[in-house]
Amino acid sequence: MTDVSEEEAKQIEKLYEFGERLNEAKDKSQIVKDYEGIIDATKTSLKAKQLAAQLIPRFFKFFPNLSSRALNAHFDLIEEEDLAVRVQAIRGLPLFCKDKKEYISKIVDILGQLLTADEIVERDAVHKALMSVLRQDVKDCLVNVESLSALFRHIWNVEESNQDDTIRDKVLCFIRDKVFPLKAELLRPQDEMEKHITDLIKKSLGDVTGAEFRMFIDFLKSLSIFGKKAPPERLMELIGIIEGQADLDAQFDVSDADHIDRLISCLFIALPFFLRGASGSKFLNYLNKHIVPVFDQLPEERKLDLLKALAEISPYTTPQDSRQVLPSVVQLFKKYMPRRKTSEETNFTCVECLLFSFHHLAHKAPNATNSLCGYKIVTGQPSDRLGDDFSENYKDFTERLSSVEDLTRATIKKLTRGMAEHNKAMAAAKSDEAKENTKTRKQNTTTGLCTCNNILAMTKPLHSKTPAFIGDKSVNLSWKEAINPSAPTSATATATATGVKRTAASNGSNNLAMKKGRGGGGGGMQNQLVNRAFEGISYSGWSGGRGRGRGWAGRGRGRGYW
Repeated sequence: MTDVSEEEAKQIEKLYEFGERLNEAKDKSQIVKDYEGIIDATKTSLKAKQLAAQLIPRFFKFFPNLSSRALNAHFDLIEEEDLAVRVQAIRGLPLFCKDKKEYISKIVDILGQLLTADEIVERDAVHKALMSVLRQDVKDCLVNVESLSALFRHIWNVEESNQDDTIRDKVLCFIRDKVFPLKAELLRPQDEMEKHITDLIKKSLGDVTGAEFRMFIDFLKSLSIFGKKAPPERLMELIGIIEGQADLDAQFDVSDADHIDRLISCLFIALPFFLRGASGSKFLNYLNKHIVPVFDQLPEERKLDLLKALAEISPYTTPQDSRQVLPSVVQLFKKYMPRRKTSEETNFTCVECLLFSFHHLAHKAPNATNSLCGYKIVTGQPSDRLGDDFSENYKDFTERLSSVEDLTRATIKKLTRGMAEHNKAMAAAKSDEAKENTKTRKQNTTTGLCTCNNILAMTKPLHSKTPAFIGDKSVNLSWKEAINPSAPTSATATATATGVKRTAASNGSNNLAMKKGRGGGGGGMQNQLVNRAFEGISYSGWSGGRGRGRGWAGRGRGRGYW
């Protein structure tokens, strides 16, 4: 007590007396004045305030008539300038709702606001207090619903309350770092609480960044109701959430870069669910109806992203969807696979995407290719149209195939020679930077070789009047991990021959584009062309901000979506 004045010492001594009497009293409600004395102490010295912050919540439940006065006094302590008083007051907050469940929402709301605290010790106290409230009665579904709902309200009430984004962001971080990892403990009973938190997340998605959306989807995937044994309706619920974020009911505006980025990113997020049997019809039909007609107007970097998305979704389409989309694929085919050599560049990655899409869609609706490509596939349906003459379509289509095959073989020769030069450069490299640069070029070249070999593997069967369309996993897209690395496919043959182990490229990188009609001459110039070809488009996900209608550049405040 050496640092405490005589007056402060008396105040503290009196508070101890109040606390002792309340502790010992069997009927605490009979000594109201002692509790009132504790409340009044919040207007005195710092030491007394600190002690009052411990005593007010401890005896709170015994004095319902003083609840409003006690709470207001305690909340005043949370706003004190003195850190020790604030921390003690924060630590006491969970006690207010331990036996008085009606205060859970209010306490969680206050603690959510306090997550913005600057002092580490204060922020740590808030985290512990929040977790204490969330853990108080995990077996009581109504309590869990109330506490989680109060926490999530900070996410979706930003606009309504005009509160600063900081609180929302801090709450999101807390949910991500503290709540989600403890879902097995906090979400009980499991089925009811998993459904409830799914509803809370759905309500939070009206205004999210790309990183936030992926975080929420990753969490939903981890719930048992959406697990591997989940019924189809649950899987479609997840797909519906992703489709809603992609704005598939909106009219497409080619100048809306935000929507394009969001659409592409949502499509890639949805792909794992297509693997599990969910339908990609809505995405596919949106691409066919809205994107293909304005494809030439899209930014170049987004064209490749969309073609990659189309390729990855094509194995998971219905025959009806395939029949509707095939004409669009053939239309794009002609853009990227000219009938004769020109001086324009061929983007081999785009060609790979279109060939892959064509095979998988045609595998589902083979006779649709009769009128499109001049094939003679008999299914016994009127749509075979075998009586019509589509020989000119067949000639046009196969000439385009032959043209791209010639270019592809020439490019393989260039890439193979380039690989040999990369190996020499690697051996001669002295600095770590030079070695890393050479390693990157080797990886790009390897991916380029895979792209070219995939193209040849897919064009070869298409020369027949009755081709066998690839509808299995025999062709692995060049930018994806090999399904069985121990058994290389034809797509890796050249890379293996050059003594280079295939490495997976990052999603969307290594856009292979070479000049048409150029000879196979060697030398530095051709290798510069090869290297330059791999310095192009790179897909990194959403680049806008969150919030449809306000632009995904960050709800008007410059935040990156991805």
